[in-house]
Formats: sequence, C-alpha cells, structure tokens
Amino acid sequence: MALRACGFIVFRRLAQSSPLPDNIEYLLLQTSYGKHHWTPPKGHVDPGEDDLTTALRETQEEAGLREEHLQVVDGFLQELCYEVRGRPKTVLYWLAELRDPKMAVTLSKEHQDYRWAKLEEACSLAQHKDLQDTLRAAQQHLDTEQGKH
Repeated sequence: MALRACGFIVFRRLAQSSPLPDNIEYLLLQTSYGKHHWTPPKGHVDPGEDDLTTALRETQEEAGLREEHLQVVDGFLQELCYEVRGRPKTVLYWLAELRDPKMAVTLSKEHQDYRWAKLEEACSLAQHKDLQDTLRAAQQHLDTEQGKH
C-alpha cells in the first residue's frame, strides 16, 4: 500500500509594506534522523483521518502551531509523488499563513532545528526538486493573490 502524508507549506509575512517576494518567509524543519533533510511540517495519515486533519495535527505536533495560529490559503493544494525505500509515497501540501509572524515554533523530537527562509534559501535547503517546485508554486500563488488586491 502506498504511503500517504499531509502537511502545510507555512509562511509568514515580515512586513505588509515590503514588496513581494521579499516579505515572505517559509518554515522548514530539519529532521533529527537520517540525512537531517529540511522539510515543511508533514506526517502520515492516521486510519480514519482526513487529509486536512492530518496536516493540522502534524503541524501542531512538529512545529507547535495549532489550527487557530494558521490561515489556510484558498485554492492551493500540491500533490507530490515519489518513492521511499522502494515504496510509492504521496504527500499533499496546503498553504497556510502564520497569523502572528512573531509566534514561536516549538519543535518535536523528530526535528533538531527550524528556519524561516525566503524562497531561494528555502529551495536550496529543500534539495528535492519536487519540493522546490512546490515552494515556487506557493510563491506564485501568493504573487497572483497579491495582484488581485
């Protein structure tokens, strides 16, 4: 059976007055296992749990950010498909803004560090092309939304 995980691309706006994309930073967590790769908060779907509930639960468990701390952005959902140890894995990412940009991140034991990074730094930390593409798609979505206001 395919593995399934869900999470959020969490971002914060540094200052409303700064031009995009300079005012947006993305949250990446560094794993405390394996190759210590950087990833947005995400995790496996529990039996009977829906995808969005999983994303919210995992973001709370891994980064200490609860549903009320996040504003889910409409119209953005990315699906990544890749193999992990020879098994297919699907990861769904929603996009969510941290309501209070100064809010502290609280890591679980699964992660040893976190970083708020602008798009290019986030992409270089992310390493995997599909995650880089997802971060760029998130930025594109935000740029498009900003243009509508």
